[in-house]
Amino acid sequence: MPSQTFPGTGAPLTLENIPALKSEVRALAEERNAVILAHNYQVPEVQDVADFVGDSLGLSRRAAETDADVIAFCGVHFMAETASILSPDKTVLLPDLDAGCSLADSITADQLRAWKAKHPGALVVMYVNTTAEVKAETDYCCTSSNAVQVVEHIWREHGDDTEILFGPDMWLGAYVERTTGRRLQVWDGECHVHAGIRPGDIADVRAAHPDAEFLIHPECGCTTQVMEYVASGDVDAEHTHMLSTGGMLNFAKSSPADEFIVATETGMLHPLEKENPGKSFIAANRAAVCRYMKMITLPKLRDSLRDLRPQVSVDPAIAERARVPIERMVAITP
Repeated sequence: MPSQTFPGTGAPLTLENIPALKSEVRALAEERNAVILAHNYQVPEVQDVADFVGDSLGLSRRAAETDADVIAFCGVHFMAETASILSPDKTVLLPDLDAGCSLADSITADQLRAWKAKHPGALVVMYVNTTAEVKAETDYCCTSSNAVQVVEHIWREHGDDTEILFGPDMWLGAYVERTTGRRLQVWDGECHVHAGIRPGDIADVRAAHPDAEFLIHPECGCTTQVMEYVASGDVDAEHTHMLSTGGMLNFAKSSPADEFIVATETGMLHPLEKENPGKSFIAANRAAVCRYMKMITLPKLRDSLRDLRPQVSVDPAIAERARVPIERMVAITP
């Protein structure tokens, strides 16, 4: 029987015991009155047992709307923190506390405070891929799908001369600058997985699949060059789409095309294929795998629901401040 051993689980997870584990997880979720959230980058078998699959902020908002007592967040640490911020009365579980995020780790609250001190009067826009302590020092949060809208709102409401500190992802910052035609102060951070998707990868896969629609996440290290290619006419703008993970799902559903190149973490292929049978999805880089996302496994999820640990909570004072930039963002792009 084919099997695969996942980091930290000990025993192999086989095709034979996956159905039994899935049934056990769902039974425990019902017993605990728990909602299971799975990010689009999770392993397929974890996505398959989730109540909701999606991007981090969308999942946290979904959980806040449910009457569940427990949120089992299959993602990384900052996502569980965000769920706790939005649902302070719920128990939030993260099946592996070591599931971190290189992008969230690229800026600390102390670093942000020092940056703000060098730019008095500037407003801070931080990607939701940040810790609760960083959010507490932030004026507006944003996602990859609404970053441009949030920045344009600030200039519209606070004046065209308002200085904006944008972080922590430098590739998303570059994308916002290119789209708005305006300069920002951009933090020098990145997601190690998305940064590893380089222009050469795109050139190779597009050459092999010239008629495919090209879906690219704004965090990718190739975004700036791809946008330059589009502007110069070297890449077909009509078939190149900068999209969040949710945007990719929506586009693939509505598009008449049957072949798509996907430039983001490879876990995204599973929900795309699941929701679009008969369509083909090709990874821009097969090595674009987040080891932190893959640390959440069915056995760990089962154990977490059974034992109601590990739990993630945010200090109430920090949570109160961190909720403000999230609510401001939601008010702009509900």
